[in-house]
Amino acid sequence: IGGIVKVLTFREYTVKEDRFDAEIKVPEIQGMDNKDLENSINAKYLEENKKLYEEFMSDMKELKQQDGGYIGAYSGYEVKTDNDTILSVCRWETKTAADSFTVLKYDTIDKKRQILLTLPSLFKDNSYVDIISENIIDQMQKQIKTDEGKIYWLDDGVTMPEDVFKEIDGNQNFYINQDGKLVISFDQFEVAPGYMGTPEFIIPTDVLSDVLVSNEYIK
Repeated sequence: IGGIVKVLTFREYTVKEDRFDAEIKVPEIQGMDNKDLENSINAKYLEENKKLYEEFMSDMKELKQQDGGYIGAYSGYEVKTDNDTILSVCRWETKTAADSFTVLKYDTIDKKRQILLTLPSLFKDNSYVDIISENIIDQMQKQIKTDEGKIYWLDDGVTMPEDVFKEIDGNQNFYINQDGKLVISFDQFEVAPGYMGTPEFIIPTDVLSDVLVSNEYIK
């Protein structure tokens, strides 16, 4: 590619008051040859964080009128992978009130072709949903057996049926790590209690080998 693709902080929104706290960082991707893709991704990042800030300011105004409450809003980003082929960027948002809630979002870019990768685009057909889901359930069960501090919402006779993790979404959060492995990510409370944070599962490549379109990205 023509230049070096990098991620920088484009804008920050900050509020520091006794009962109200916000620190919102807007990332921006620079250096892509595909300016349409670069601009669309950056517009998305700006819109997400602008919305978070505006919601925070509206809630703060309402709470001030009621003379009560504490709220916080935070966002940031982390470059998970940056090599010759892949740029994977994680954005996170956390809202706090009586409790806190964290949501993650990922973009994985093929730097050579200048395209945005989706989870379905990595596989020949939708059988990957069952294959990955079965592997994650197996990993969850093993973690529970070896670490009493780990809890996942599985079909164990205790978890409410509506909460039981059965399968990933076809467009589940993912990224490709520095070792070329597929990592599936879940939001806080999505598959486990809040104290478990935002669980991640590295999927062994040999489990996926028969359904991968190619080994270009996942090795």
